[in-house]
Amino acid sequence: MEIINIWWEGPFQLPEIENKTVGDDKNEDYGIYQIYGTHPVYGNNVLLYIGKADKQTFSTRLNQEQHWWSNQDAKNIQIYLGRLIGETVDEEKWSNMIGRAEQLLIYSHRPAHNSSNINSLNQENVKGTHVLNWNVFNNLLPEVSSMRIFDETNELNDNYFSLENL
Repeated sequence: MEIINIWWEGPFQLPEIENKTVGDDKNEDYGIYQIYGTHPVYGNNVLLYIGKADKQTFSTRLNQEQHWWSNQDAKNIQIYLGRLIGETVDEEKWSNMIGRAEQLLIYSHRPAHNSSNINSLNQENVKGTHVLNWNVFNNLLPEVSSMRIFDETNELNDNYFSLENL
C-alpha cells in the first residue's frame, strides 16, 4: 500500500494563484486542484472539478480552463491547491503519484465537470494506493483508498456507491 499525502490550501481566486508559489520558484508550483462554484442542478459552492497541474504550474493550467470564468456565478468560484508532502521523489514518480491521486479523487467524489473521467479509472495503476488529504481540503473525504473500490478478487466493485455497502 502506497500512501500519498496531499496538503491543501485555499480557497483562492485565479488572480491569487498567479502570484502564489511554494518557495522561491514559480516553475515548481504544481499539483492537484479542486474547483468549487455554482452548478445549475447541484447548487452553490459545490465541487465542480478535480484536475492536476503536471509539468506546468497551477497558474498555467488554470488559465487553460477559461470556461470556468463563464460560469453564471464566476465571481464566486473557489480554487483549492493540493501539493504532495512527505518524501522527496523524482519527477517521474511524482507525476505517477499525482496522477493516481487525481484518479482516485475523481472516482470517489464524482465532480459534475469530470464526467468524462469518472469511469476511466485505471485499475492497475491505482491498486494499492491510499490518499490522505490534509489541512483545508474542503468537501473532499479525508481519506480515499483503492481498497474501498476493489473487491476481494481485485475487480472493480460495482456496488461501491450502493447503500447496501453501508
